Amino acid sequence: MDVNFQSPQPIRKPKNFNNLERFIEGWYWVIPSKNLLVGEVKPMTILGRKIVVYRGEDEQVVIADAYCPHMGADLAEGRVEGNNLRCAFHHWSFNNQGICVEIPCLEEPLPLKLKTWPTAEKYGLIWIWTGENPRQPLPFVPELEFHECESVVGSRFLINCHPHIVMINSIDVQHFYAVHNLQLDITFEKQELNQNAIVFTKQRRSNKDSKFFKLLRPIYKNNVYSISYWYGSTFTVTVGPDMLHLYIMFTMRMLDDGKSQIQSVFLTKKRPGFIGWLVNRFVLWLTNIFIQHFIKDDAKILQTINFDFRTPLKADVSIMQLIHHVERQKPLRWKTWLLARSPEAEMKDNQEKWRDTMTND
Repeated sequence: MDVNFQSPQPIRKPKNFNNLERFIEGWYWVIPSKNLLVGEVKPMTILGRKIVVYRGEDEQVVIADAYCPHMGADLAEGRVEGNNLRCAFHHWSFNNQGICVEIPCLEEPLPLKLKTWPTAEKYGLIWIWTGENPRQPLPFVPELEFHECESVVGSRFLINCHPHIVMINSIDVQHFYAVHNLQLDITFEKQELNQNAIVFTKQRRSNKDSKFFKLLRPIYKNNVYSISYWYGSTFTVTVGPDMLHLYIMFTMRMLDDGKSQIQSVFLTKKRPGFIGWLVNRFVLWLTNIFIQHFIKDDAKILQTINFDFRTPLKADVSIMQLIHHVERQKPLRWKTWLLARSPEAEMKDNQEKWRDTMTND
């Protein structure tokens, strides 16, 4: 293993990466679709913010802030009526856009609006966009972008570290040798899809491949390994020989205690007919077996890690590229979901507002 121990330029302390008080604006998973029936309303806490999620009779999902704008009653105690949500306290009713449509003690409702959030359903999950309007699509596997796919919601697990630390594990070249004993000569090629998505790909075979991969050379030309990262919270993995690629998605959200709640999803191209259906069942099962094999050793390390990236090596160049990518994205504050700014910028902004107030007086 040649990791080249010459250290590159040290990185500055990140403001967004591995920060417990910030997260990146983007799409985050909320709950498996099957766990929310028509007419059900459920309370959730996502990235420190309390919300309610319900499914109307049109089967569409609505996500709103948890508390009624009248007196702050928890709307999860209310009930779904058609496509509307009625508060349990004073029976105010809000439609699927959050607009107040009925106040029982008034002939006409007040011009009030409950805060609602953009939602989507895909891969068997319900998703929320943590800003006003989605600026980018839901995470996807670049190789499957224009294909119809089948997906299965896999295992959910808890890791005792920030989601960003889980993310870098997939491009940590040194750990492939040290933890998994994979004697592969890996270098990654970086490609940024957009401001919120970056892809690292290894497609070249080397003479330093392990004996196992050398035995497989007659049946494949390239062993593909590609990782795409979205919003600092979700990443997809494409792995396998030319004859069969396996696709895995890991979508994460940070909890109040700094741990990562991770949901896995297994994907494959949709194959026609009954035989295709059987093949897809086998491929999805194989994907699950593959990921269970690799994740158990990584989980042991990540459960006890105290991440402190003081001495980056040239072998860590992809990790540093990912950190810089996360740093350039739009950060929001934990719980409030407001734009996160540096303390200096916030202080200057507050001073300007104070001066404006004094001037108006």
